[in-house]
Amino acid sequence: MNITAAAGNLVSMTDAVTTSHPAHAAIGGNALRASVLGANDGLVSNLSLVTGVAGAGLESRLILITGIAGLIAGACSMAMGEWISVQSSRELNRRELAVERAEIAGFPEEERLELIDIYESRGLSTAVATQIAEHVMADPDRALQVMAREELGIDPQKLGGSAWTAAASSFALFVVGAIVPVVWFAFLPVSTGVPISVAASALGLFAIGVAITRVTDRPPWRSGLRQLLIGLAAALLTYATGTLLGVSVGA
Repeated sequence: MNITAAAGNLVSMTDAVTTSHPAHAAIGGNALRASVLGANDGLVSNLSLVTGVAGAGLESRLILITGIAGLIAGACSMAMGEWISVQSSRELNRRELAVERAEIAGFPEEERLELIDIYESRGLSTAVATQIAEHVMADPDRALQVMAREELGIDPQKLGGSAWTAAASSFALFVVGAIVPVVWFAFLPVSTGVPISVAASALGLFAIGVAITRVTDRPPWRSGLRQLLIGLAAALLTYATGTLLGVSVGA
């Protein structure tokens, strides 16, 4: 067996798996999280807000204004939260890479033994693991790339994804989700707008649940029903709260 060739294959093992296996999802973790949370939070939060103020007895114009204000505030909050979350993760990963680089430079033998242990834990013999580890550690840059993936679980090229992409995705999809329950009050009275808003939001919630299964491989009906029940439960709670507050304030 050519050890150098084997080492080269193992060094690029992670990249090979992620780029050649057709069964893996093409969407990244941050993008998926930002997209799902953005659309779902926009829909659920504004549906809850709309039903809450409708329960309090407000007219369509005030419900519309409240919904738009909730849309803008929520979208900005989601975008800022995603940006801070992903950027903080990137900064932590950079720090971890700097620490790992210093350890490789200052304690190469300890890092070599650690890499041997990693390869042995994956089923390689001590002899093969030792030779591969020596090949990897011969080049500090290559050693950092390998240790980042094998020990830290970090892709040095991506560092956890783009903070701006996550923020933009969250903002845009929050707006899309939040429009669904509120747009009806621009031209419908409360008596008609509320049931249509709830029905449209229910369809949206179920659709989000079904869409998620394209990357999670869960049964579509189960995921859709889960999203639907959670969203409607939140809307029902805020409607009941709004009704109680409306009666209390009116009294």
